[in-house]
Amino acid sequence: MGKCTIDHTLEDVKQKLVDQAPFMPENLVGEVKGSLNKEADQGFLNEVFHLLKKYDLADEKEREVRNEKLNRLVK
Repeated sequence: MGKCTIDHTLEDVKQKLVDQAPFMPENLVGEVKGSLNKEADQGFLNEVFHLLKKYDLADEKEREVRNEKLNRLVK
């Protein structure tokens, strides 16, 4: 994934999670949702947004990579 210079808001990230949740493992959706709060820094929000972006279009191998990265971010 290329570098993006756009800062994504907490609301943007929450909406992206809602959009992609049907394609994601349920437990991961809960973990990510629980980590999205007002204390989340901009770097975290941007990284989560880009891991969620086009998740539904990613193949199984790419989804596994993204799932691992998301798990590391929210733990």
